[in-house]
Amino acid sequence: MPENLIPPPQHYPNDVICTVDTVLLTLADDGLCVALLKREREPYKGVAALPGGYIHADKDIDGYGAALRVLKTKTGIDVPYLEQLAAFTGAARDPRGWSVSLTYYALVPHAVITAAGHPGVKLVGVDRLHTLPFDHGVIVAAAVERLRSKSQYSSLPCFLVGELFTLPQLQRVYEALMGEALNKVSFRRKMAELDVLEAAEGQMDTSSPSRPAQLYRLRPEFRDRLGLLKRGL
Repeated sequence: MPENLIPPPQHYPNDVICTVDTVLLTLADDGLCVALLKREREPYKGVAALPGGYIHADKDIDGYGAALRVLKTKTGIDVPYLEQLAAFTGAARDPRGWSVSLTYYALVPHAVITAAGHPGVKLVGVDRLHTLPFDHGVIVAAAVERLRSKSQYSSLPCFLVGELFTLPQLQRVYEALMGEALNKVSFRRKMAELDVLEAAEGQMDTSSPSRPAQLYRLRPEFRDRLGLLKRGL
């Protein structure tokens, strides 16, 4: 039976509801956006929420695996980097009863979401969110805070620019996340210190009216993990 047809498990008064929820972030015209999906079942049926689902003890090795499965099933998207955010727990966060949600966040280029073509995925600017069900608004705020903090000292923003990019394109992504202009020389020095990029040999960006720019990509060993700076940007 397809997973989306499996009925939700029955809960009893002393059961704890165990789920995973993922904050999928990207950059679009509205700036930093989060992916939302309309819920198919009660509670909050038809309301936009974070992609999430029950942990399946018979098939999920751990919370990370559950989050990857749910995200792929709900959105059709495979993410290169997924990081645990926090556990959100309590009796008041879910009207069905006491619950625990293991939350994760992931970054993908806008083109990846477009290519997946899921008709139910809606991108909403993180600064324009209305009230979300459960405590999803709190979860999104925590993910955005984590992202903006780690942008100061890691290669995390690189997952938003696509496979190939120029250094000016990457700098604009960092600036969008950090909310401030960065000195070009200092930025490039910090990128060299991070040592996570490699030049794409023989590949140039010719879209600019000025001279062609070298294209870069993440080194293979950093395509699913982060590089870290000793001192921030």
